[in-house]
Amino acid sequence: MIRLSLISSSVAFRLVIVVTGFLALAACAGVYAAYSYGRAAADQAFDRLLTGAALQIAERISVDDGRTVVDLPLSAFELLSLAPDDRVFYRVVGPRGNTLTGFDALPLPTAETTGNKIIYETAYRGVPVRAVEVRRRLAEQSISGQTAVIVAHTMDARAGLARDIAAKAMAAVALATLVIILITFWATRFALKPLDRIETSIKARDPTDLSPFTGKAPREIEALVAAINHFMGRLDSRVRDMQDFVADTAHQMRTPITAMRAQTELALEEDNPQRLKATLIKIRRRAVGVSRLMEQLLSQALVIHRSDTVPLSKTDLRRIALEAEREYRTSSLKQGDGIELDFPEDNVPVMCDPFSLREAIKNLLANAFTHGQPPVTLKVEIKDGFALLKVSDRGPGLSAEITEKAGDRYIRNEDKPESAGLGISIVRQVLNSHQGELFTWRAEDSALWLGFRLPLAKEGADA
Repeated sequence: MIRLSLISSSVAFRLVIVVTGFLALAACAGVYAAYSYGRAAADQAFDRLLTGAALQIAERISVDDGRTVVDLPLSAFELLSLAPDDRVFYRVVGPRGNTLTGFDALPLPTAETTGNKIIYETAYRGVPVRAVEVRRRLAEQSISGQTAVIVAHTMDARAGLARDIAAKAMAAVALATLVIILITFWATRFALKPLDRIETSIKARDPTDLSPFTGKAPREIEALVAAINHFMGRLDSRVRDMQDFVADTAHQMRTPITAMRAQTELALEEDNPQRLKATLIKIRRRAVGVSRLMEQLLSQALVIHRSDTVPLSKTDLRRIALEAEREYRTSSLKQGDGIELDFPEDNVPVMCDPFSLREAIKNLLANAFTHGQPPVTLKVEIKDGFALLKVSDRGPGLSAEITEKAGDRYIRNEDKPESAGLGISIVRQVLNSHQGELFTWRAEDSALWLGFRLPLAKEGADA
């Protein structure tokens, strides 16, 4: 398919094409109307000539010695000479229906009329003609009855006059159309000048400047400017997230790798088996921490990517929680550990990205096993119009200091070097893209636990 780049790129050209199309239709209608008017005007003018000629002939019909006599006046044919290119035919019919003079085969009107004049079109000698019949009643002692005078001529002059009127109208319409198109193109370019200013302003910006456009814009393109600003805001947020992610990743990976290197060098120099074993245990714990950090960094990157690209769908929170529990139990739980499930019987519908929400739940479970004591309970419920998911364990719970910083990146327990400090941060990022909220609650033993709440999906939402 050939793509016309000019049409696709120019709003002004598109508008001119549309206006031209409408004007072309209007011009066709105007030309048709002008031709119809011209033909009607020509018919009216030439019909008057035919009628005048027929009346003059009718006035010269008389009765002489018992016979109907027609004295054709020269003036009648002088009227018809105004159309020199047309051929003239006439016929005079007497009271008995006989042709008194003229062309005997000239057709009479087929329509019945009560008046003394009728105008009609017919064909004579293979050409179309327009004729007028004028009737006159004779009331003489010897002859009485109605006579008819038919005068006809071909229609070349009529058609020529109609074409001349239509041609002049067409020229006027074409000129007006051209003027309107030029005015439309100029007006469109003038109206789109603010877009040129916006384009110039954006091009003049520094490549790192993603701040909103603050210049004045016409009301018709305010929505476009708002969409551009919204996109630039999303792009700025994404760029800052990725910059922070890269910087934090470099920083966070450097510390444990440096510690592992130092501990490895100490192990190489250690001769005491017990101290060597203790050092190897520390190295192993650091390695586990690095592995966990890499997993969560990849999970965080994936969550950041999906937050703006994956549409939310209506899903049962119980099913997502069950899948998260199964994946975490299969890949991370030690033998003998378990997760207690507490789900309602009815569906708990939420609008979500199932993958991201599943990652959030797995991180809550990992946090409970890393910092708490099994068994861990995973609970889903509906309360006050929200879907709630809670994760609790049998440990002492979170301290007030950790609770205040819950969701900040790289907040880790110093006694847990294998902790990456990203789990709850990932949970918070997922909840931000789901209009959810991270919360804590205090159990009966005064321990603090983590969970989140999500709005319930509305009835009729896309499944």
